[in-house]
Amino acid sequence: MSTWCASSPPLRPLIFLPPLGSPSSRLCFSQLSKRKDKDGRSPKIGLRCNAQLLADLAPATSAAYGTILLGGGLFAYVRSGSKGSIYGGLTGSALMAVAFYLMQSPETKEVGDAVGFGSALLFASVFGIRLYNTRKLVPSGLLLALSLGALAVFYSAYVQDKF
Repeated sequence: MSTWCASSPPLRPLIFLPPLGSPSSRLCFSQLSKRKDKDGRSPKIGLRCNAQLLADLAPATSAAYGTILLGGGLFAYVRSGSKGSIYGGLTGSALMAVAFYLMQSPETKEVGDAVGFGSALLFASVFGIRLYNTRKLVPSGLLLALSLGALAVFYSAYVQDKF
């Protein structure tokens, strides 16, 4: 199935969408709108998104981020024997597992988003402090960037779910 732009003279498919009612159909841009400016002269073309993309990506983000934290903690423990890294990785993956579990139910989705946000904020702070102290881009800078990305996803998902 595709969405057709009715305002253009020759009808051409705008974006190919999955079947309506499927979970992935909410992730697509579904309408092309033409808006005129104040004077009514030149039309401005823009896409309008009917999706809650980041709210739908939050559970996958928590699973991926938790897996990365656990893998990083295990890697650091095996490589250098750092007990702090293994405890941090286990704590991060446990918090992300709780967030993932809470995001599965519509009643507790906001709480799961909040747990994910708090955990990502905690780890972004930790990796930011480590980057400042060591001045080494790997692994602190990379994990700081991943933490900030996860933080943005959880914040956006929380705002979309709340309002």
